[in-house]
Amino acid sequence: MALQRHEPALRPARAASLRAAATCAAIGLSLLTMGCAQSAEGDAQPVAAATQDHRPVGAPQVGVASYYARHFTGRRMANGDRFDPHSDTIAHRTLPFGTLVRVTNLNNGRSATGVVQDRGPWTRGRIVDLSPRIAHNLDMIRSGVARVEVVPVEVAEARD
Repeated sequence: MALQRHEPALRPARAASLRAAATCAAIGLSLLTMGCAQSAEGDAQPVAAATQDHRPVGAPQVGVASYYARHFTGRRMANGDRFDPHSDTIAHRTLPFGTLVRVTNLNNGRSATGVVQDRGPWTRGRIVDLSPRIAHNLDMIRSGVARVEVVPVEVAEARD
């Protein structure tokens, strides 16, 4: 019975210590996030600067991009070549093979260029599939998908 009398007095103290711990965790997480965001912005500028010299020659498309899974490595693409995850391959449903495309991640502003070498994606709601190298440059590896803008900057001539 003696414990029951002291128990209500201990609850407010424990609640206060839990609030203090949660506050410290929130502050620490926000500081960590701010540090990561600042370093990501510094990395994004050289990638975007490298693609600024390409002027759009086609209409931009906005939608969801994904990237090739590992098990596609070495498989034949629609153009007949084998897929290399370190390449600058992009899969698009309609653009001619060889078209140079600028892809911009709308969540963070990072851009990268690649070449249409495959057809797809065949998942509803997606507009391009990217090689893992391009996905890494756009900082979308962790999420797997990202909302992007796709702009053709040099359209290859379609084969007959």
